[in-house]
Amino acid sequence: MQDREEPRPWWNSAVEGDLASVDLKTDQPHSARIYDYFLGGKDNFPADRAAAEQALIGFPTARTGARENRAFLRRVTRFLAAQRGIRQFLDIGTGIPTSPNLHEIAQAAVPDARVVYADNDPIVLAHARALLASTPQGRTAYIDADLRDPAAILASTELRDTLDLARPVALSLIAVFHFIPDEADPYGIAARLLDALPSGSYLALSHATADFDPGAEELAATYRARGVSMTMRGRAAVERFFAGLELVEPGVVAAQRWRPDDPTLAGVADAEVSGYGGLARKP
Repeated sequence: MQDREEPRPWWNSAVEGDLASVDLKTDQPHSARIYDYFLGGKDNFPADRAAAEQALIGFPTARTGARENRAFLRRVTRFLAAQRGIRQFLDIGTGIPTSPNLHEIAQAAVPDARVVYADNDPIVLAHARALLASTPQGRTAYIDADLRDPAAILASTELRDTLDLARPVALSLIAVFHFIPDEADPYGIAARLLDALPSGSYLALSHATADFDPGAEELAATYRARGVSMTMRGRAAVERFFAGLELVEPGVVAAQRWRPDDPTLAGVADAEVSGYGGLARKP
């Protein structure tokens, strides 16, 4: 990793002042914008809102699931930075910036934390500056890249200039793999990313499931009907992402039950969240 007097621009496929040329495909729903709608954001379009409202008919607690998934991200990031001493984070499938972002959480605990974000949604690219408001001691970068191409992510100059892959990295894959179908080899993708990281690195992952409420399959069906791939997976399938790693207690559990800040959150039913969360260390 090299220090530069003038860091590379935060964009790969767009240039400053020319974001109007980015095709947001607003007539097609996108998972990041649907998620933004569930979280109460404003960076979504009629196609996204229509898909979200249809999903809510079949799975009315989708908003609760989105909020608890976001809360899981906050807790696991804070835990890694404050209690496990992690200073480097690679967040893939970042989504539309929602404060506090991962770098804000990590740098609140360790101001010199370095964070690389990666996503392939043009609207995330258009908002990427919000992801780069680093502390003076730390650093953040953004890669316009697809999770299904881990080699491109790992080889990117942005990542290599920001993270030292000889030191532990927290790989954050939050609510992203349920958009990767089996035929795209999600486990192989995760393995290739982890193989590039040294011992002492961590994998933080959350994933939608129908284990707690079969009605969650209606949510997935709505996404698929709108052209967005979505695959619910059971606990054993989610645990498979952590194969060969050392799970941190309490293991793979309903996301709101992973080290909750407020014990009363245990009152949120697993069926309302319908998502697993877990953290594991690479030995």
